[in-house]
Amino acid sequence: MKKFSLWIQTCIVAMLLVGCQFSEDLHLNEDGSGKISFNFDGSEIMQIGGDKITEGKKEVIDSLLVFKDFLEEKKDSIAQLPIEEQEKLKKLENFSMHMLMNSESKEMKFNLYSDFSSVDELDDLFNNFKTASAIGNNKTSDADTPGGDPLSAVEGEEPTRVVYSYEKNKFKRVTEILDKDKLKMSMDSLEQMKMFLASSKYKINYHFPKKIKKISSEKAMFSQDGKSFTLEVDFLEYMENPKILDVEVELEK
Repeated sequence: MKKFSLWIQTCIVAMLLVGCQFSEDLHLNEDGSGKISFNFDGSEIMQIGGDKITEGKKEVIDSLLVFKDFLEEKKDSIAQLPIEEQEKLKKLENFSMHMLMNSESKEMKFNLYSDFSSVDELDDLFNNFKTASAIGNNKTSDADTPGGDPLSAVEGEEPTRVVYSYEKNKFKRVTEILDKDKLKMSMDSLEQMKMFLASSKYKINYHFPKKIKKISSEKAMFSQDGKSFTLEVDFLEYMENPKILDVEVELEK
């Protein structure tokens, strides 16, 4: 079980996966509240090499992690962390995470989701997902094994963050580059993985309370009712240029 958990943690946190799909699904209400989820589907990995991953054993993980309960349970340990790390964990307070891995059905899925009262609460969903998935996978480790402490997965700042805003019928998803040197290092580390990342995709599916009047991306695909759009890019392309999914949407009045 230790090898199984560590393998998954490495895959999710490092994002070095072949044939995996990532998606953001956002449902926005007129008052700025709504629901959002970040989804990861690595079932193709299980189809190709599931037996090697589980060492031929029947492994099933189907669990729900409510971060508000987790943070309360670990509050004493969290209080001993640096302020920056405490703030990173605080961002997960309103999220829950469903993890499913089944060696027989060849499924590997993670879903981080939350209701929100304002899109300002969604500060950097992608990096929150990496923090959450690392914690979630450590929760599945044996308590007596190294890495069994969920808080050991919390590490330093990421080179980018995504900021969401919604004001006066305009919605924005903007990527901020926080550390250009660290971003370049991340990009360089992907050089040997390009052939394995070729079929991985990153998709955003956004749903609005009104029809879309204008959108900044020419690649966006609209729904029949004109209130939703989908934008999909190669995952490798996204990692090399995080701003490729930045969008500005203007809704009809």
